[in-house]
Amino acid sequence: MSPLTNLERLQLETKGITLTPNELEIYLQENDLDSITVYNPASNTNKRNILKTALSILESIANQPQLMKSYKQDDITVSQFHENLMARIDQLERKIREIPNDEKIYEDGASFFYMFSS
Repeated sequence: MSPLTNLERLQLETKGITLTPNELEIYLQENDLDSITVYNPASNTNKRNILKTALSILESIANQPQLMKSYKQDDITVSQFHENLMARIDQLERKIREIPNDEKIYEDGASFFYMFSS
């Protein structure tokens, strides 16, 4: 299997949501990603930025109720779709917070953060 690009990885994360290539490119750029760069699954920064991009897309849909009618399935109401969307947004936010920074990981897996700065 050939490596995925950031664009292809984002499309996996946002299956069922149809956006133009230009719209996807803007979302990726806003999160410091290039669409044609190979996705690096070993990079926590790359993972976090893909998830942040997916989160941005979901938040955009949540902020435009008229779009919800386009994305809902035949067997659920717009209200159920909105509840599921908000649950997914919360899940992504938690997942993003839990991913450690690449530069702050030590060999033993421990993380380091600055409590005080001068």
